[in-house]
Amino acid sequence: MAPSTWQKVKSTLQISHDYNVTPAGIKWRSNTLFIVSTVAVGLFTDLFLYGLVVPILPYMLQDRVGLPENQIQSHVDGLLAAYAGASVVFSPIAGVLADKTSTRQGPFLLGLVALSLATILLFLGSSVPVLVVARVLQGCSAAVVWTIGLALLIETVGRENLGKTIGSIFSFISVGNLLAPLLGGVLYDKTGYAGVFGIGFAILTIDFLMRLLVIEKKVARRYNFTEPADGSEEASAVHDDDEAARGEEEPLLGNKAQSEYYRIPDDQPTIVRKVQILPCLKNPRLVAALVVAFVQAALLGSFDATIPTIGQEFFNFSSLEAGILFLPLGGFDLILGPVFGWAVDKYGTKLAAVGGYTFLVPCLVLLRLPHAGGKDQIILYGALLGLCGVGLAAIGAPSIVEAGTIVESYYEANPEFFGNEGPPYSQLYGLTSMVFSAGLAVGPELAGEFKQMIGYGNMNIILAVICGFTAALSFFYIGEKPKVLQKR
Repeated sequence: MAPSTWQKVKSTLQISHDYNVTPAGIKWRSNTLFIVSTVAVGLFTDLFLYGLVVPILPYMLQDRVGLPENQIQSHVDGLLAAYAGASVVFSPIAGVLADKTSTRQGPFLLGLVALSLATILLFLGSSVPVLVVARVLQGCSAAVVWTIGLALLIETVGRENLGKTIGSIFSFISVGNLLAPLLGGVLYDKTGYAGVFGIGFAILTIDFLMRLLVIEKKVARRYNFTEPADGSEEASAVHDDDEAARGEEEPLLGNKAQSEYYRIPDDQPTIVRKVQILPCLKNPRLVAALVVAFVQAALLGSFDATIPTIGQEFFNFSSLEAGILFLPLGGFDLILGPVFGWAVDKYGTKLAAVGGYTFLVPCLVLLRLPHAGGKDQIILYGALLGLCGVGLAAIGAPSIVEAGTIVESYYEANPEFFGNEGPPYSQLYGLTSMVFSAGLAVGPELAGEFKQMIGYGNMNIILAVICGFTAALSFFYIGEKPKVLQKR
């Protein structure tokens, strides 16, 4: 490639650090909608490729690897846990590294490289070790996309719009959860592995192009570019990043006593000054938000691990039919996600968290009713999964919004401690991703072991009890302190 041509490519893709040369298409590439869409597609791709193989894992292990039937459930659980375990380990590393880099784009692209390698290994692998390596790479990619993506979101839309943005994005990416198991089952049944992974590689290509083209708001401002101040929501969003901390200080901290509560003492060790999320972890609301995220992920993992095997055991389903069982679970999440996200922004995090986990308690208890049978039992099981989908939609946004609110409060009370880089959102969402991934690791193992030991119905009783405890925790620690506990 000629030097002049390479310079044009660098200018177009914003690789050059010469901020006197404005990248081509900077207006639409740094547009709020395009940035949010890029993050949404990245999260969609991660969940889609994760879910694509969930319904076919039992058949893959049996047909391609040659495992006996009595070892299928434990190996399915293990492969799901390998993904989550890798994400647990890599998430905090990704968070710290992302806060030390000047832009989010580089780590975002590296995460996609890991996901591409994982998809190739899943396509070609015919042994358990190769499949484990593939799932580990998928987990590393997930750590990057969730850590970088959520940090990029809050920097783009601001904390005050995070709930409805997260709700809308989760609604969109729930299509990945909704379609991936179904498509995985259909394509495996009709075309084999070529069809399953062909669609995976097509989505990876779209994701790569969007991540390559995106320009962050803060990077656009380095080129002295701002969107026209025409009063639109997108134009004002350009300035929100710089003004959010100053403009929102009073609503967030409220008064001097609250500001002092968030104060970080000056005599902090070196490790705390380098990993700035650490002093925020003394706040019980932040810890509670992480616990809520853990339980949410454990529930998702338990559904992923048990629905395909229940389809086989109760209804003698094929991979296609097992994938269809995910439709009611994901359908309500798709429809109601933006509604609950809007409610979080308007009414706070407590209502959605307490209501969602409380609603899940009877839904999970009722999952002990379906048993092996015909059409009536299939309809009953699908209807109960749909009710569980309503609960999952409600608990999607509260933990992320709550965690962001707490960290921003610490930033506003301690601007000199955090410096010019702003709140440590990458470290926060690296930690959130780690906890969420730990839930995805524990969920399949917990559900799989209890299903084998005490049966599917009793397993769901245990999950219902966990949701009940989480609802109580959310009542006391998520959002503002309950009025009944406030000093008069």
